[in-house]
Amino acid sequence: MSLNSQDIARIANLARLELSPDESARLLTQTNDFFNIVEKMRAVDTKGIEPLAHPLDAIQTMSLRLRDDVASEPNNREANQQTAPAVENGLFLVPKVIE
Repeated sequence: MSLNSQDIARIANLARLELSPDESARLLTQTNDFFNIVEKMRAVDTKGIEPLAHPLDAIQTMSLRLRDDVASEPNNREANQQTAPAVENGLFLVPKVIE
């Protein structure tokens, strides 16, 4: 995919940008360079390659250690709701703001 100067002018107009001719030419070159990189990446055969869970997995020998997902704080719902202006069935009540 390759853009031309009219494409850049249209994109700039849609983005409400005012570009000088030099800026437009530089943006055209940078954008087309980006598309060239994307095309090279698309050309690589990735069948059979397992995705990484994290980018650092490619360079680290051990995976990241995450703590177990367990509740570690006690339930203080009643204590926290004592100062609330209105509570019903363990839920905070708030004024209706949308008709």
